[in-house]
Amino acid sequence: DIRGNDVSLSEYNGKVLLIVNVASKCGLTQTNYKELNVLYEKYKNQGFEILAFPCNQFLGQEPGNNEAIQEVACTMFKAEFPIFDKVEVNGKNAAPIYKFLKSQKGGIFGDAIKWNFTKFLLNKEGKVVERYAPTTSPLKVE
Repeated sequence: DIRGNDVSLSEYNGKVLLIVNVASKCGLTQTNYKELNVLYEKYKNQGFEILAFPCNQFLGQEPGNNEAIQEVACTMFKAEFPIFDKVEVNGKNAAPIYKFLKSQKGGIFGDAIKWNFTKFLLNKEGKVVERYAPTTSPLKVE
């Protein structure tokens, strides 16, 4: 996680997950965090979890260290959902979770994540049921 603790994804067994690659300095940041917070507040007590993975692979829009990312996500945008360690979502160093997500639901132009705030919806069994473009509003996912 963002604090350097190991987190087993088994903690989320039986929950519906929305996994999102986030960035602090993207044009989509403000609206996405705002709407993710609305979704989380509405459904967190009903077996829904949002997992946010900071990524700096798109025009360097997540340049900070974990402390800076946490300041933006949790203090400025008031995110209460889990924020994880900064990862790569594309390339040979892509985080294993992103290799899995992309193998389950490729994008329109192939598997690569194209931009910040690509969203993957997983059912309670951990199967990817939908992939949403960065410009898809989190509230449309609802």
